[in-house]
Amino acid sequence: MPLPDRRPKQLSLGPLEAEILEIVHDLGSATVKDIHDRILADPDRELAYASVTTILNRLVKKGWLSCDRKNRAFVWKPSISREEAQMLKAHDRLQQFLAVSDPDVVAAFADSLDCASLDRLDAIAQRLQAVRKARESQ
Repeated sequence: MPLPDRRPKQLSLGPLEAEILEIVHDLGSATVKDIHDRILADPDRELAYASVTTILNRLVKKGWLSCDRKNRAFVWKPSISREEAQMLKAHDRLQQFLAVSDPDVVAAFADSLDCASLDRLDAIAQRLQAVRKARESQ
């Protein structure tokens, strides 16, 4: 599956931004009230209504959400799916890791992997070889 064409302007999210984005993904679309009510369903939480609006507007500026006005309420929707977001974040982490380019750091990382992680890396390597062969045959 290729990387999505759409990409948020900024991938990094704070904890509250990530939580609110997760709520919008869960609901499909949401108003400030929907999100505020969901957060305050936890009796140990406090969060001002205006703070939710601020975070939603920040997520729009970062490219994670879009906002539409329906009747008298603003409704926020994800700009990209949860799966696309996970793919973009994983790709970004991989690029950061590869940017290290110090063989000793990579080797130290590899030495710390458990068997399940090594099996996943082997599966990835096999998939990469198949993609490379397919490109060469074209």
